Amino acid sequence: MKADKFDQKFDLGEDITPYLDMNTIRRPGYEQRRVNVDFPTWIIEALDREAARVGVTRQSIIKVWIAERLEQHR
Repeated sequence: MKADKFDQKFDLGEDITPYLDMNTIRRPGYEQRRVNVDFPTWIIEALDREAARVGVTRQSIIKVWIAERLEQHR
């Protein structure tokens, strides 16, 4: 499908997902990169308690808290 036809379908609110290769879609600036951070045991235990209380993983709570803090400083 040519780009102008694709754009037209999108602009009309039609479903364009059949034309997308979901295996190669990327959001610029949102690529994942691994980092290692060492925390004292008490911080890990506190993170685990909060993650369990909220019902998410330790990694998720860390990501959310860091993202929230960075948003505050924008």
